Amino acid sequence: MDNRPIGVFDSGLGGLTAMRELIRTLPNESILYFGDTGRVPYGSRGREIIRKYAKQDNEFSQFRTRRKNAVLAACGTVSSVARDIGDALPVPYFDVLRPTARAAVEQTKNGKIGIIGTAATIASGSYRKEIERLAPKTEVFEQACPLFVPLVENAFVSPDDPIPRLTAERYLTPIREAGVDTLILGCTHYPIISETIRRVMGENVTLISSGREAAKSCRTVLEENGLLCDGKTDGTQQYFVSDDTESFYKVAELFLGQSVESCVECIDIERY
Repeated sequence: MDNRPIGVFDSGLGGLTAMRELIRTLPNESILYFGDTGRVPYGSRGREIIRKYAKQDNEFSQFRTRRKNAVLAACGTVSSVARDIGDALPVPYFDVLRPTARAAVEQTKNGKIGIIGTAATIASGSYRKEIERLAPKTEVFEQACPLFVPLVENAFVSPDDPIPRLTAERYLTPIREAGVDTLILGCTHYPIISETIRRVMGENVTLISSGREAAKSCRTVLEENGLLCDGKTDGTQQYFVSDDTESFYKVAELFLGQSVESCVECIDIERY
């Protein structure tokens, strides 16, 4: 058994979808979340800048927790461009890419999988390569959706709002017309507008949430290695951001269904 906290980081708010799943599936674990709200989005940045940010995010998490139980990179861009940085950590490291690709391969019936993500994630070809490694005969259709992250970060998330709906139709129509039966939401922001995406893609298309799959993978590995917390009470959560805390906790409460106002702290990520 292990009582050290789990560290989770993301470029902003999207990782809260993974955080929500971790709290649900690992209720006794303490979790520290860092959202790099001051530098979001990562997906439109160059490769070396993304890797720099990923290294700082990991170093901050290690500083705050001393020695973590595990680390989850709840960011599709970091998972795609800087996975080697996390793999080098001395504790179990999870990204959203590998478990999500595996789930999509297991779910598809017609062998046609769609992938949507940030520009950097799609340009890396990381999801496509992982799917082709797992199931070489699978047909993969990719689409960058760079406007989805700023829409989510600015709370344009209602499925009845015409702005995200029209944006989704513009991005997703080619993938829908390709006949995919499974769609990877390759950025942890995207499940927040999953109902909008579902309406555009149709009810027969299975949506794979990268945050949910990563949380499930995290629980499985910790359980198999005897690293689950041995406490009987609910775990605690602490949140760190690199920009305004008030705007973060207001949105975070909507996503998590609980107040986080008393446990959010703003930090200078460039110090770490």
